[in-house]
Amino acid sequence: MRTTRALAASAAAVAVLAAAAPAAVADGMNLTPSNVVALPSVIARGGQLTITVNNCTGTATASSDAFPTTTLTSGVNNLATGTATVHRNARQGSHSITVMCQNGSVTNPAAFTVIGGVRGGLGGSSTSGATPTDMAIGGGLVAAAVVGGGLFWMRRRSEKRI
Repeated sequence: MRTTRALAASAAAVAVLAAAAPAAVADGMNLTPSNVVALPSVIARGGQLTITVNNCTGTATASSDAFPTTTLTSGVNNLATGTATVHRNARQGSHSITVMCQNGSVTNPAAFTVIGGVRGGLGGSSTSGATPTDMAIGGGLVAAAVVGGGLFWMRRRSEKRI
């Protein structure tokens, strides 16, 4: 029994020291911001980017020529995150992001790529009303259906008389 108690006590002591060791080492290290990531890495104009930065302490801001300066929130393990909206008139191509933290700054020169926006939703119906060509085609199809239906009805009617 005494051996079991001694092993349990030493295991608890090792666990406490192991949990405290990373915090003690991190306090002694000089952390600098690193690894700026923007997701998605390819985005259309007007879209939203999620920006993350490692080892960023305190108040942080992210800036780029493609979106306004955005405040990042520091969280667990000094991971700062934030969301930025890309300008609707942003230039197509690769863009950089610079992050300023309390403990320094970091730049990712090719963090994300802006592509041209896609017009969706309305498709070909963006004009106001049908064109004369559309009306002529529609009228021709209706006339063909009426003539075809009339001929079919007349043939069926004449077969009953025989």
